[in-house]
Amino acid sequence: MPMMSKNPSVDELDGVAREIRKSIVRMITKAKASHIGGSLSAADILAALYFRILSIDPKDPEDGGRDIFILSKGHCCSALYAALAERGFFQKGKLDEFCANGGSLWGHVSRGCAPGVEATTGSLGHGLPIGLGMAIAAKRSNQKRKIVVMLSDGECDEGSVWEAALCAAHFRLDNLTIIIDYNKIQSFGSVKEVMNLDPLAGKWKSFGWEAREIDGHDMGQVVGVLEKLPLAAGKPSVIVANTIKGKGISFMENKLEWHYKSPTPEQCEAAIRELDNAKGKGGSA
Repeated sequence: MPMMSKNPSVDELDGVAREIRKSIVRMITKAKASHIGGSLSAADILAALYFRILSIDPKDPEDGGRDIFILSKGHCCSALYAALAERGFFQKGKLDEFCANGGSLWGHVSRGCAPGVEATTGSLGHGLPIGLGMAIAAKRSNQKRKIVVMLSDGECDEGSVWEAALCAAHFRLDNLTIIIDYNKIQSFGSVKEVMNLDPLAGKWKSFGWEAREIDGHDMGQVVGVLEKLPLAAGKPSVIVANTIKGKGISFMENKLEWHYKSPTPEQCEAAIRELDNAKGKGGSA
């Protein structure tokens, strides 16, 4: 990628998201792995977080005052690995280790597998409780750091999510933000068919959170809401990001089979061409 400004523009962030998507497609194709759809849907948010919002230093990934990002939907780790590599936490060549024998980039996020990975996740419902504990610790230590957790929509079927939600509101953790990647498809069907979550933002509000709904692929909206954190003093924040599973690849968008299916080499080439051709047309795809 070309040299980027310190405070990248929406167009620059769209370009980052395209690069993240290209890495996701290549990684999953090479590894014959799964979860490409939910990884692609998260790319725009990860681009905004890692290149404009989070206070982090790739040269010092264990800095004691850094902001924390936890990918609770740990099965979509290819998106996180791609974002970390793009941001410079490690060389992009390391992405070839994804789901490979002897490699360190495992198929679910594991703390210590690469610089910048903050927590082991993938058993759904774990990321928010981990972030909750970090947010409480930061408050008690008077640290001015943000704790941001990304959940999947299907993950909100887990009871531990709502136990943590109650606790966060009770302790007035305005340093804690969750982003729900609301692509509306989970492993075996649509969210509405499996376990209807609507009205999703309304549920979080009733639990005492400050909630906003956005288009998770409109980089202007993504950056706009993230730059307003916390959304309200004394309340944890939730951003319900309406997204498209498989975003950016026309033959994957809103298709259930791309939860588990991996692309063929020919489909990989077609996907990369589509992403390259999207450059300059506005949006991230």
